[in-house]
Amino acid sequence: MTMKLEISAKEARRIALAAQGFGARRPEQPNAAHVRRVADRLGLFQIDSVNALTRAHYLPAFSRLGPYDRTLLERDAWGPKRRRRFFEYWAHEASLLPIDLHPLLRWRMARAERGEIGYRALRRLATEGRREVDLVLARIADEGPMAAADFEKGASKSGWWEWSPTKHVLEYLFWAGRITTSTRRGSFARIYDLSERVIPQAVLDLPTPDAASAQRALVERSARALGIATAADIRDYYRLKPGEADHAIADLVDAGVLVPANVSGWNVKAWMHRDVRSPRKIGGAALLAPFDPLVWERGRAERLFDFHYRIEIYVPQDKRRHGYYVLPFLLDEALVARVDLKSDRNAGVLRAPRVTLEPGAPAETVERLKGELEGMAGWLGLGAVHIGAVV
Repeated sequence: MTMKLEISAKEARRIALAAQGFGARRPEQPNAAHVRRVADRLGLFQIDSVNALTRAHYLPAFSRLGPYDRTLLERDAWGPKRRRRFFEYWAHEASLLPIDLHPLLRWRMARAERGEIGYRALRRLATEGRREVDLVLARIADEGPMAAADFEKGASKSGWWEWSPTKHVLEYLFWAGRITTSTRRGSFARIYDLSERVIPQAVLDLPTPDAASAQRALVERSARALGIATAADIRDYYRLKPGEADHAIADLVDAGVLVPANVSGWNVKAWMHRDVRSPRKIGGAALLAPFDPLVWERGRAERLFDFHYRIEIYVPQDKRRHGYYVLPFLLDEALVARVDLKSDRNAGVLRAPRVTLEPGAPAETVERLKGELEGMAGWLGLGAVHIGAVV
């Protein structure tokens, strides 16, 4: 019988932080290799459309590296085909993923193409909607990269180029891996093209593993990125269902890659990746995107940091407790504040209308936060920081 490790809550927190890339010295001049290493460590950058501060996919690298040139990420994501290091797909929601993960998600693409996953309109397109699918695919093949809005402008002979049905077809083809994001327009609209015209041929030529092997590889990457986690945490990372992940967890335990652990204060089983580091302490400060892998699973944030976190974008303004776009502030080994942030681009100011300190936040919290905000303002091309209420 495999023995379980006994892990304190403090040690589990340090393991998780180290696995996510915190506690290391930030480079003086982050380069493309640094950004790629962050992406490889995390396994993805989640994409979100809200631009109150900056697009969410830029923030995890900033949290770990400090100010870096965002064009480094953009070139790897949407630059020339030969330079592609990332691709877009549904992983933990819409995500930018390291290009070597493409073979590991082909089983999901195949299921989508067969109509086995996705919302009802997508599933229907796999059978009843083949004519529409073929028309959209042919139009992209003939005319080149297109946004959903482009279909409205160029009415076809069939007369069905309306936003709603076209968008469903594009999403179906995206899920199925037949098309992918070629680039993004200024409004961040996705520009679709055939996958073979975007994904490097060397990647497309990589063998496609069977579903069980791919799921096992995704689970291993999730566990490595998390350090120590519950089965639900591990499944959630790439949005795997129990039937897709639990067999992989069992296989990795048998192989000694995952080690069972009891974490003090956790009322659920945990698994620790065998390659984790367990530092004696973690130092540093970082502002975290609402969609940062350290906190995107809200139950895990509570287990690790006793931090109850909910984003309030969709909450009416008069009912918000902490603000619209609120970033947790990590100081050493604790989440010590919630910072409502907005880029006032017209005025050239990074605004923090409200800073909410957590109980027990150390005395230097506000001063350390100011340093991070000044670095963020410079990174975003804003000339000043304005902090409102600190409560």
